[in-house]
Amino acid sequence: MDLFEYQGKQYFARFSIPTSPGGVADTVTEAVAQADAAGYPVVVKAQVKVGGRGKAGGIKLAADADEVRRHAGAILGMDIKGHVVHRLWVEHASDIDKEYYASFTLDRPAKKHLGMLSREGGVEIEEVARTNPGAIARLHVDPVRGLDREAARRWVEEAGLDEAARDQAADLLVALYRCYTEGDCDLAEINPLILTTDGRVHALDAKVTLDDNATFRHPEWAEYAATETEDPRERMAKEKGLNYIGLSGTVGIIANGAGLAMSTLDVVNQVGGEAANFLDVGGGANADVMSAALEVINADPSVRSIFVNIFGGITRVDEVAKGVIEALGRVDLRSPIVLRLDGTNAEEGRSLLAPHLSDRLLAEPTMLEAARRAVALAGQRSEERA
Repeated sequence: MDLFEYQGKQYFARFSIPTSPGGVADTVTEAVAQADAAGYPVVVKAQVKVGGRGKAGGIKLAADADEVRRHAGAILGMDIKGHVVHRLWVEHASDIDKEYYASFTLDRPAKKHLGMLSREGGVEIEEVARTNPGAIARLHVDPVRGLDREAARRWVEEAGLDEAARDQAADLLVALYRCYTEGDCDLAEINPLILTTDGRVHALDAKVTLDDNATFRHPEWAEYAATETEDPRERMAKEKGLNYIGLSGTVGIIANGAGLAMSTLDVVNQVGGEAANFLDVGGGANADVMSAALEVINADPSVRSIFVNIFGGITRVDEVAKGVIEALGRVDLRSPIVLRLDGTNAEEGRSLLAPHLSDRLLAEPTMLEAARRAVALAGQRSEERA
C-alpha cells in the first residue's frame, strides 16, 4: 500500500523523524488556515501517488494568504499523469542549503535490508545511479543485528554528506530504519533529505510503501486503506480472487503461473506489442476461473485482443480447454482470443477446441507465434476504431 506524502510524514512522526510543520487541506479555505498555522512562506503541494508533481505545476511556493488561495484553487482538481488532485499538503517553506537522498528497502537476493544514501538528492535515484553511481553509498543491514548509530555514522561519512549534517543524519537514519522495520514498510524513502541554512536536517518529502502482508498487525492502517484509489480492474480481479495487475497496453494476458505470465509479457513486448495486464490464474484454470479472468479483461476498454497462454504441468490442458469453451458461453467478449496450449494432455485439449475455432477464437502452436497473432489483431482493431 502506497501512502500519500502527508501520510508518509505522519508515519515518520511516529518514529521521531523530523519534517516541516504543516497540515492537510481539502479546500482552498482549509489551505489558507493550514498556511496561517504553519507560518509563511509556505509550500502548497498536490497529494497524488505519482512523481513529477513539481513539473506539472502541483507544487507552489506562497508568500501570503492570497497566494495560497490562488495556488490551492489552481492545484485542486488538477490532473497529474491521470491522477486528479483532491487533497493538498501545506507546509512551512524550508531554507535549503543541501539536498540528500536516503531510503531502505529489501534486497531479496542478498536476504538483507538495503539502505541507499546519496549526497545528490532532489532527483530520481535511478538517474543518479545511471549518471553517477559512485554517488550512492549502499549499506546492507543484517535483520538480526539491525542498524546502530555507529554504523549509521560510518555510512554517512562514506556517502560524503556535509560535515554539518552528519551527526543529525546518522540519528535520522537510525530512526528511518526503525520506521522501515518496526513500521512494516516495503519502502521508506526520503528525497530530498535536507540540511537547512540554519543547520537542521529533516525530511522534506516522504515516500512510504507499507507491506500488505503485515496488515493484521496494524489495525490503524485502515485509515490509509480508506484513501486508496484502487484501479477498478484490480478491484474487480481482487473480488474474484485473481492475481491481477493492470498495465497500459492493448493485449490482454491470461497465463498459469507467475513466471509464465511474466514471460508472456516479455514476448508480447518483443514482437512489438504492449500488455494490458498481468493475470496469473495459477493451477486451477477451470471454467469458473477462466470465466472470471475473461470477464475482468473484457471489462478493460483498452484491450483489443486476448492472449491465453497455458502450459499444463499439474494442470491438464484438456481441462483448461473445457474451461475456455464453457467460459465463452458465459462471457460476451469484445475482443478476439489467441490460445497457446501446451503440456499435459495438450493434444486432447486442442482436439476439444478445434470445433470452436473461428476468427474470434484462434490457436497457435508456440508462444512466439501466438504473441505475434495477438499483437497483430490488437493493431488491426486499433485501426478499425480509429
